[in-house]
Amino acid sequence: MLLPGLKKRSPWVPETAMVLAAGRGTRLAPLTDSCPKPLIEVGGRPILDRILDRLAVAGVTHAVVNAHHLAERFEAHLAGRDSPAVTLIREPEPLETGGSVVNALPLLGEEPFFVINGDSVWLDGLRDALHRFAEIWNDEAMDVLLLLYPFARVLGWHGLGDYVMDPDGRLTRRPESRVAPYAYMGVSIIHPRALAAAPEGAFSMNVVYDRAEEAGRLFGAVHDGLWYHISTPADLDEANRRFAQGHVPDTPFI
Repeated sequence: MLLPGLKKRSPWVPETAMVLAAGRGTRLAPLTDSCPKPLIEVGGRPILDRILDRLAVAGVTHAVVNAHHLAERFEAHLAGRDSPAVTLIREPEPLETGGSVVNALPLLGEEPFFVINGDSVWLDGLRDALHRFAEIWNDEAMDVLLLLYPFARVLGWHGLGDYVMDPDGRLTRRPESRVAPYAYMGVSIIHPRALAAAPEGAFSMNVVYDRAEEAGRLFGAVHDGLWYHISTPADLDEANRRFAQGHVPDTPFI
């Protein structure tokens, strides 16, 4: 399902968002030994600030940010931020992605909300990516909507992709020993009902995605701008180089 082209701003956008920022970012060590991954700068600006700025532009009024590794750094960094208003949750023990979202549910409301990985760096395409993404949401058909990127265009990722998408936008996991055409960008819209039977304690959001897939209620939309997958120091160096040169690829996309 390709996101629609030039249209007016989406009439509906989630009012709340969860930014997942508690991980250690071990593959980005030693940088993350002293700085949380979401506070590392890409293109001269911390990743977390880029995410919160985009949420504010989209119309999100309240964001929840969780923290565990070097949590005190987030308290200092977010002090005074009011657009969107931010609530910081310090996790004494890591809850993983799914457990963190469940823990934050009382702050996220009863309507669908954004969940964004704290290391996701994207640039808009034809217009605001979050507005275009929200246009795809269909409350009757969906419990989870994932923003995807063409796997062949992922910078610095040497896996096999994540999802296959049918003509209606419904997703299935990559078949074993096969390459999938799309990678998950770490940006999603989740309805609270998708978490109604969630496990207790720490667990991955992949549990929620897989249950939604089994129910036929996991959908995807393809981002038309750029996305940088930053996992290692080499990925970070390459992303900063691309920012410095205006995001011009070394090899044109086909």
